[in-house]
Amino acid sequence: MTDTIISRCEAKGLRMTDQRRTIAEVLQEADDHPDVDALYARAVDRDPGISIATVYRTVKLFEEAGILEKLEFGDGRARYEDAERDHHDHLIDMTTGEVIEFVDPDIEALQEKIAARLGYRLKGHRLELYGVKVSGTK
Repeated sequence: MTDTIISRCEAKGLRMTDQRRTIAEVLQEADDHPDVDALYARAVDRDPGISIATVYRTVKLFEEAGILEKLEFGDGRARYEDAERDHHDHLIDMTTGEVIEFVDPDIEALQEKIAARLGYRLKGHRLELYGVKVSGTK
């Protein structure tokens, strides 16, 4: 992915106000899966005039435009990530809420194999694993 969230918003004809640009920049720089509260905290550091309502409206607009993907990991918080990030799966630590991204070629191949066995060509998938850290491991 070489383009930015801002450039994709502009390509889709979305009007990009200064506040929307700030929110898009915060999202572009995120290396985690922020919820609206986290996005708001980061955006207001850059522009104290941004309201949480603006963040909610902007996130909804970006999601409806296919720019953002909404993720729900069962903790009651919707989180967001760039919809055009490279494919990955998620492991959610049920104790801390940490979300770990991973890619495993064996899992990818197995999913393709299962779909083929059932007579399908896989077009996409989402895998979320939930676990607790085993003591004594990294």
